[in-house]
Amino acid sequence: MKKVALFLANGFEEIEALATVDILRRAQIAVETISISDEKTVTGAHNIPVIADKTFQEADFSGVEVLVLPGGMPGAKNLNEHEALKELITKFDAEGKLIAAICAAPIVLGGLGLLKDKRATCYPGFEAELTGAQTTGENVVVDDNITTGRGPGLVFDFALRLVEQIAGLKTRQEVQNGLLL
Repeated sequence: MKKVALFLANGFEEIEALATVDILRRAQIAVETISISDEKTVTGAHNIPVIADKTFQEADFSGVEVLVLPGGMPGAKNLNEHEALKELITKFDAEGKLIAAICAAPIVLGGLGLLKDKRATCYPGFEAELTGAQTTGENVVVDDNITTGRGPGLVFDFALRLVEQIAGLKTRQEVQNGLLL
């Protein structure tokens, strides 16, 4: 089973991060939450403190095959300012590994040029920052190795699509049914 790293930056959208972790773990997918700061405690956009599994410096990404970026502001901006994270994302993209971003977080991918000539979606108002992308306004868009989601109210669509990509349609349906969706 593929291992997932989900990144937390101060100001992250709590629903997007925690619901994604919850849904992936319901599918028996290994997920580590990674703080991009020097502290494991990260405070979300709505002042909810969350304790990450590891800090970026402590994390070993050698076994990770999927990177997930939750949105929120200023969380997405903080992710976009973390140079080591952007280097990791670029490396994963070059290797064709799965990268997922929701809400405002696709701005990180857009700024790296990873959305050029790809279909993508994001929170309304951030489309111009998805450089080179064909923005669709769809709930979730998968184009090659990149998955983008529109926003917090659509996190179930986003996370269940990731479950399907990582563990298959049968697992997605099982998790979806267990959530009464």
